[in-house]
Amino acid sequence: MSFTVKGVHHFGITVRDMKRSFDWYSRMFGLQPGPVNHGEGKALSDAVQVEGTELSFSMIDIGGTRIEFLEYHNPRGKDFDLKNGDVGATHICLQIDDMDVAYSTLLERGAVFNAPPVTLTDGDLAGSRWAYLRDPDGIQLEIWASPES
Repeated sequence: MSFTVKGVHHFGITVRDMKRSFDWYSRMFGLQPGPVNHGEGKALSDAVQVEGTELSFSMIDIGGTRIEFLEYHNPRGKDFDLKNGDVGATHICLQIDDMDVAYSTLLERGAVFNAPPVTLTDGDLAGSRWAYLRDPDGIQLEIWASPES
């Protein structure tokens, strides 16, 4: 008996305030959230290993992948404080078509980047450009532009 991994369904991130996050992701990237769902109870608490869980969750579709946003109403979690080098720190990378336009547009919309875009100069990814920025909860994002073929 075996199974096949067919793709990535979603990435999940826990946020402090779902509305604030949706407003930011909509303003920055033009992404629209789906319906907000709610969950609570012993089965959920056991599954997520957080006693007394009560949460809201929703997905934003991006191409064939989704980002799931989770807001824990109970218990309230600690604020995100991992650095990029910390075990368990992750980031979400969004493929874009034009780094210069995306970078300047996002700056105009109030995005805060860690540094200006970086261009890879050698290897299989030569010509690719990327830049890191953080969302309102400090969660690391990346924008990536592959070289034109």
